[in-house]
Amino acid sequence: MQKRDYYEVLGVSRSASKDEMKDAYRKLALQYHPDRNKTPEAEEKFKEISEAYAVLSDEQKRQQYDQLGHSGIDGRYTREDIFRGVDFSDVFRDMGSGFGGVDSIFEMFFGGRSAHEYTPQRGADIRYDLEISLEEVATGTRTQIEVPRIEKCTTCNGSGAEPGTSPETCSDCEGTGQVQHSRSSGFARFVQIVPCDKCHGRGIIIESPCSDCRGSGNVQRTRTINVKVPPGVETGTSLRMESQGEAGPEDGPSGDLYVVVHVRPHQEFEREGPDIITEATVNIAQAALGDEIDVPTLTSKVRLKIPSGTQTGTMFKLRGRGLPKMRGFGHGDELVRVLVAVPRRLSSKQKSLLEQLADEFEKKPE
Repeated sequence: MQKRDYYEVLGVSRSASKDEMKDAYRKLALQYHPDRNKTPEAEEKFKEISEAYAVLSDEQKRQQYDQLGHSGIDGRYTREDIFRGVDFSDVFRDMGSGFGGVDSIFEMFFGGRSAHEYTPQRGADIRYDLEISLEEVATGTRTQIEVPRIEKCTTCNGSGAEPGTSPETCSDCEGTGQVQHSRSSGFARFVQIVPCDKCHGRGIIIESPCSDCRGSGNVQRTRTINVKVPPGVETGTSLRMESQGEAGPEDGPSGDLYVVVHVRPHQEFEREGPDIITEATVNIAQAALGDEIDVPTLTSKVRLKIPSGTQTGTMFKLRGRGLPKMRGFGHGDELVRVLVAVPRRLSSKQKSLLEQLADEFEKKPE
């Protein structure tokens, strides 16, 4: 079943503030929370609005959703990741005793397992803007780019501890990286699970931090990465390079690198999809009598036959001389727009000949 737009689910505009989304979610939660609404569809509706709120209330997730839609969320986060860090107790505060508390949400989605349970975090994605020529679009190209990124520290192998030492389990959270706070209000019990203050959610304490990464497990480095650009790309084409982004904290998986292609403007050609357009200038004699002229293509020059009586602005097609079709087979065409040049200055002989021609056409001016 296709997911509905998160903004539509909450009934808010795409420019809605956090407070507006919280108010919208609060009203829908009152209507569909299974502890109050016993209709069969209430629980699924409550899950839907809770997921929408969990994404849109997080700035990073909301930005990714606005850019890429559901694929920007489903491709980056597990169900647990979507709900991690969302403070539902703040939404449900003072909503009365008809609610089973925050734990009931986690139980619906994860079978009783807290969504705050630690799993390694994925590293951030990186965007790199690459400029190429139209000739490189025609043939495809391989190039190298320099990308600064966060990588796993090779000195401590990502542990954050100085070689020869080991991290110790946090005594406050017993290695879970989280602590639980609870309070009661009437018949409802609200539970808030937050990162441990002592270990900052890591679950470990590092007494002797690694001198290279200072205990983080990651370092900043610039890497040379080989990029293969396929033929036919257009400006805005995004090439995804899996796991070439930044390393995740706590030995989490790396993000992806997105190479966004920009095609430089060309001096001779315009581009329209797989077709290219150029101009060729002929004189009035060539246009009237016909001729063969050399015209440029992206790889060489070819001869183009100009038939007699050609008018300025006439377009000629060189089949298959355009760009490769990125989503399909074959190539586009090259379109040659012929312009007839009218001389601004004439020699006495040229003027005399044109006057004779004008007499022949009976169009000589007074």
